[in-house]
Amino acid sequence: MGASIVVGERVAIHWWRRLLWWRRGPLVTRHPVVLLHGAFGFEQVVVNQTRRAYFQGVRERLLKHGVELHAPVVAPVAGIERRAVELVAQLDAVGPGRLNLVAHSMGGLDARYAITHLGLSQRIASLITIGTPHHGTPLADAGLRLSQRLRLRHVLGAGSDLLGDLSTGGMEAFNQRVPDAPGVFYASIVGRVPPSGEVHPLLRPTHALLSRRVGLNDGVVPASSQPWGEVLWIVDADHWAQVGWSGSSDSTALYEAIVRELRARGF
Repeated sequence: MGASIVVGERVAIHWWRRLLWWRRGPLVTRHPVVLLHGAFGFEQVVVNQTRRAYFQGVRERLLKHGVELHAPVVAPVAGIERRAVELVAQLDAVGPGRLNLVAHSMGGLDARYAITHLGLSQRIASLITIGTPHHGTPLADAGLRLSQRLRLRHVLGAGSDLLGDLSTGGMEAFNQRVPDAPGVFYASIVGRVPPSGEVHPLLRPTHALLSRRVGLNDGVVPASSQPWGEVLWIVDADHWAQVGWSGSSDSTALYEAIVRELRARGF
């Protein structure tokens, strides 16, 4: 079942390196780790002649520590069900054995659907989501209303399914038909930008809009929408900083801390 918390009443992690001091020792986990990207995701992209990964610097850091790591890529603007089918096909290619899924944003919803409805429940040891809109986001509501008003569905194609899936109404229906699977450890990390915190310039308008409507948020997803299962930490990071594309914090330390947490719990 999804967790419900009042964000702000728990201790926030301001610098992710603080997560590491109490989780020393080897980093190798019992099961391989799979990184799942969100909407508009990719493996690598070239920006200003610089090659950047979706999880910027994370693969290199974890591989350096000997973590067995996989990072499948699914359709960037499709709805949850199509992305979940593509995810299962790629995880089948990884080989037998259980897996730890670490998912950013929409990737957590793809994983939840695949675990519950596409036969992954016996293969997944844990699912940790970061900045995932488990209860939708008003930004998708607004985008869906606009596409309907302008009759853009035929133009947006699969993208319109994405907006409907990530809307608050869409996620309410999703949560009713996608219960957690027994035997899988579900946990989440909540990202938010405090009132005086740093937010990427391109996310400032949406952060301000969501702040007025729902309070704390990461510039894309309300903080109140992100808890699912056990809430591990609350991090001061906008939606892009969570994958190393924004902010001054070392996002790779967050993923190292996640892997150390998985190892400490026997996953």
